[in-house]
Amino acid sequence: MASELELHFCEDSHLTECMRLRAQSVQDRNQTRQDGEKLLRPKEYVYRLEFTEQKLKFQKWNIQLGVPGKIIITGTSQHWTPDLTNLMTRQLLDPAGIFWKKEGEDQIQCYEADAQEFGERIAELARIRKVMYFLVTFEDGTDPANINCSITFKV
Repeated sequence: MASELELHFCEDSHLTECMRLRAQSVQDRNQTRQDGEKLLRPKEYVYRLEFTEQKLKFQKWNIQLGVPGKIIITGTSQHWTPDLTNLMTRQLLDPAGIFWKKEGEDQIQCYEADAQEFGERIAELARIRKVMYFLVTFEDGTDPANINCSITFKV
């Protein structure tokens, strides 16, 4: 019998800080980034999902925004090892999950086909990973303090 598993996105403040230091170092030294390197922008944060099961089937996104605005959740491929290498743009997955809440509305909106495909891709990658990292971009008034994000799978 299939059961449901809800996994919450957790902010990885240490990894976010390391990536911010890398971006600051490049800027302070008037260097250019490595060819294809992804430097963290001010409104981007690193989040992670820790998979307790490997055989998952995507069910739904659970996104709560406390204020109107938009978040963009971009996955990273299994080839990125944050403790060893810089993040490269080729390691960012398409499509991203884009979720927003308009002023005066309670319902969260998204590009449903992209969100579905992205969720299915995460379930596929869970088969070979224990942890997956994401860049979450906050726009139009959102920030890490006013979101709650999780994803539900069938086990």
